Amino acid sequence: MTIKKLLFKNREQGQFFVAIIGAIVGTVFLISSIHYLIRINEFGTGEEILGPNTLVIQKKVTNSSSLNLSDTHFDLNEIERIKKESFVLDAQAIVSNNFDVSFETSDSLVPRFRSDVFIQTVDKKFLDIDSAIWIWKEGQKTLPIVMPRDFLVMLNTFMSASGIPQVSEDLARKLNFKFTLQGNNKKDWFDARIVGFSNEIPSLLVPESFMNYGKEKYGDSTKQLITQIMLTGKEGEFGKMEAFLEKRGLESRKSQVIIGKLKSTISILFVVVLSISVVTVFSAGLIFIQYLQLLIANNKYEVKTLLRLGHHPKTIIFKFVRHITYVFGAIMAFAFLFFILLKYFIDQVFHSGGIYIETSISYASIFITICSFILFVSLSYYSAKSKIIKEF
Repeated sequence: MTIKKLLFKNREQGQFFVAIIGAIVGTVFLISSIHYLIRINEFGTGEEILGPNTLVIQKKVTNSSSLNLSDTHFDLNEIERIKKESFVLDAQAIVSNNFDVSFETSDSLVPRFRSDVFIQTVDKKFLDIDSAIWIWKEGQKTLPIVMPRDFLVMLNTFMSASGIPQVSEDLARKLNFKFTLQGNNKKDWFDARIVGFSNEIPSLLVPESFMNYGKEKYGDSTKQLITQIMLTGKEGEFGKMEAFLEKRGLESRKSQVIIGKLKSTISILFVVVLSISVVTVFSAGLIFIQYLQLLIANNKYEVKTLLRLGHHPKTIIFKFVRHITYVFGAIMAFAFLFFILLKYFIDQVFHSGGIYIETSISYASIFITICSFILFVSLSYYSAKSKIIKEF
């Protein structure tokens, strides 16, 4: 009889298979919850120029504000009070131009199109954009701008009416445009290039340095009113932010609120699943350790006999650990396979609901599978080692 057959002839099959099933189920849920937590938090990233959990908010227009009985402006004290809310990371005013601005195409690939526009600027920390390209200094040849997608739609409508092929976002980024600034009996033009698009901000965005330059050189002396602010909330506290907006008579674009609420709700759901998964995997691990210790105890006579015959304790420990390693390897393989199958159906459900999350397997799901395997094997090794050295 081989050492392997000798050591594993007295194992508890029932407890063994319960532990296997628990480990597979727990690991599948653990991998899935971590994967979808990451994918849900990525949802919308790259499609919008705003950073995560950032809203553009303004005061609601009511009958009293329409009759000039109340205003829709923010003062600096209001902004400071908003900053002090527990769920707020930061809040800053969105600065608008107080000088005349016109925007036009300046490229041989498209016909001339000109329009008076409204430009704004926000602190670059609120924007999910490469800071290396979001800079402007006086004398710089090209001004980087962020264009609202609605403006591109208007431009394409003009193109279509003129019988000219429409412009895609990729092509628009390569076209040359021109800004004309006017005020205080001064007029100058600047080359411009699109570096991003926004769904949430209806105006053209320019770097703060350019806005300051324009206000100083072309702006009038009238006091600027703050009608919008940029608000960034803490992760997982979107509900508090939404309640605050409703209580204070503030509003944001419905699409921003829906995405924020969706991410918050699903993230909480997957955190719950993640917690249950960790408990399940932990319980399965304890059952395996208990199974291993019970296996050693049931083979006490065989282990002592092997030691008397001259077998080194490490050899016997290795036999037990190798057995568990093969089992854990099979568990992780099956769990990852089931995760891939489950992921396919979950992705279909998300896509059917119009939520187009990234479908590739996240690196975190692979990492957690490897970590779970290493953790299980390590615990089994130390458990077997302590049991054999202590008992024998």
